[in-house]
Amino acid sequence: MQMNMEKIQHLSMFTEVDSQQFKSGTHYRLFEKLGSHITTKDGMQGCLFAVWAPNAKSVSVIGDFNNWDNQSHPLHPRWDSTGIWEVFVPYVGHGNLYKYHITIHNGQYIEKSDPFAKFAEVQPKKASIVWDIQYQWGDKAWMTKRKKQAGKAKPFSVYEVHLGSWRKNADNGSLSYREHADQLVNYVKEMGYTHIELMPIMEYPYAPSWGYQVTGYYAPTSRFGTPQDFMYLVDQLHQADIGVLLDWVPSHFPTDGNGLAFFDGTHLYDHADPRKGFHPDWKTCIYNYGRPEVRDFLISNALFWLEKYHIDGFRVDAVASMLYLDYSRDDGQWVANKYGGNENLEAIAFLKELNEAIYGNFPDVVTIAEESTAWPGVSRPTYDGGLGFGQKWMMGWMHDSLKYFKRPPIYREYHQNEITFSLIYAFSENFMLPLSHDEVVHGKASLINKMPGDEWQRFANLRLLYGCMFTHPGTKLLFMGGEFAQTSEWNFKGELDWGLLQYDFHKGMQNWVKKLNNLYTSTPALYEKSFSPDGFEWIAHDDNKNCVMAFIRKGKAKSAMLVVVCNFLPTVLHDYEIGIPASGSWTEVLNSDAVAFNGSNVLNKKAIKAVKKEKHGKKYTLAVTLPPLGMVVFEKVKKKRKKKDA
Repeated sequence: MQMNMEKIQHLSMFTEVDSQQFKSGTHYRLFEKLGSHITTKDGMQGCLFAVWAPNAKSVSVIGDFNNWDNQSHPLHPRWDSTGIWEVFVPYVGHGNLYKYHITIHNGQYIEKSDPFAKFAEVQPKKASIVWDIQYQWGDKAWMTKRKKQAGKAKPFSVYEVHLGSWRKNADNGSLSYREHADQLVNYVKEMGYTHIELMPIMEYPYAPSWGYQVTGYYAPTSRFGTPQDFMYLVDQLHQADIGVLLDWVPSHFPTDGNGLAFFDGTHLYDHADPRKGFHPDWKTCIYNYGRPEVRDFLISNALFWLEKYHIDGFRVDAVASMLYLDYSRDDGQWVANKYGGNENLEAIAFLKELNEAIYGNFPDVVTIAEESTAWPGVSRPTYDGGLGFGQKWMMGWMHDSLKYFKRPPIYREYHQNEITFSLIYAFSENFMLPLSHDEVVHGKASLINKMPGDEWQRFANLRLLYGCMFTHPGTKLLFMGGEFAQTSEWNFKGELDWGLLQYDFHKGMQNWVKKLNNLYTSTPALYEKSFSPDGFEWIAHDDNKNCVMAFIRKGKAKSAMLVVVCNFLPTVLHDYEIGIPASGSWTEVLNSDAVAFNGSNVLNKKAIKAVKKEKHGKKYTLAVTLPPLGMVVFEKVKKKRKKKDA
């Protein structure tokens, strides 16, 4: 028996230090220890399997290498009370299929995929696949630049994508990762976005969940190819100077029998009490963040994607549901914390630990919280009492803006505050302005069909909404299809209606978004002080009668300044006076009504000279023409330097 124990210990990848870290919740590299690892032991090539199942009566690995026989390769429990089981199986390697056969407390057995599997069979098949994820990266220039730019102000415009429905191939199937690398990369580059955000690509069984019910946290879904194929897509995006964000879901997991739920016959990853462990909205399991091994699993997962897949950051899903014990629950359906409050103290501690681990290891990436409440300090450092995220979705701006733009213009003078209120709290967090997939599904209508009026007015309104978004402080996110005014709601089974681009209104919208990205990314006044009140100054926000607002955006340099004026009525306003802080001539650099965007072409064609006349508390005044349902952006004309005599 002693010899067998020594043999098992020799084959183990876990050290005593690993065990201590695992049990204390400070092991952030579990992907190097658990799961399946191709290795050589005593001159014999094979695979080492390791799984956490502390309450199992027995565990064996079954696969195509042993004819799925649960007697052939039993795992051995470690002797250090970690609850980890291990076995080395000779001659198993890259491409072999496997599952864990687990005998639970009542003598029954269950079969589970590997929580740390790096690849899986194409759904609806369930087996994990032993996979070597080595890849020769070609994105050194991007990674070097990313490191040098860490902490510096830079433009951040995100194109949100669902890979399964962006575009179909000739057989009406979803594009592969490599086909996306050929088509999506060029499109995003042409449109001028700085980043893409991929809706969850971790392996998931239920297609209508859009990937938000994950079973394979360490495996890119095999629906579109292999792990190396996904790496190739990331690599090509980086080589095109485009960052990659992943939707990441640490808030809940599905009850799918092949996944984490009831993993070893107990509520291993979640709470047994449904008042804490079951999500009433999504009918899913809620992680037990107080359990050290669960925190290890999730934080290791985040670091895995950053390290192995060169991911540039995460949009963390459903943070609000993590923060509150009574989220979507009535009285009697939730359990208060030890102080009697509704705050989930364990989840709060986990989120802080997560962000500290991410930024501590990868200071050049970003975490973005989808958080819909007024929780304070979401994007403030943990040392300053915050949760430690880099950015937070500005849900209030989104709701107020869409509410305002849905109103027929005749009523807008009574609701001007809906379009201006966001500036009261715009700098309380590092905000991202989202127009995401959630706003174009479940009967909410597409963005273009939320707009009032006839066809011309609907498109003018949407251009104006986008213009407000790109000139408002904060980073930007737009869901695919919005850039050319997709008319139907998003359907994850289909593809975007690319045929709409044959029509002038839709092509004009695409040109407008492209132009907005170009202005935003090339103009320091629009991004250098996105999170600082020093970067924004009102000119006029209370002209309710005309439904006009005007403001200034500022960069770090004194000369980095833009004046933005928006007209929310379908009438032309001539000689509309706005106060400005500087003399000289000002030229129109952007107009949403230009013919290139299929507008009516009401422009300020010539530079306008400011006159010394006090207006809006400013010393100078510009008299400008405002197009109907349009926005104009002005920049001061720079004086030409006189040439010195030779």
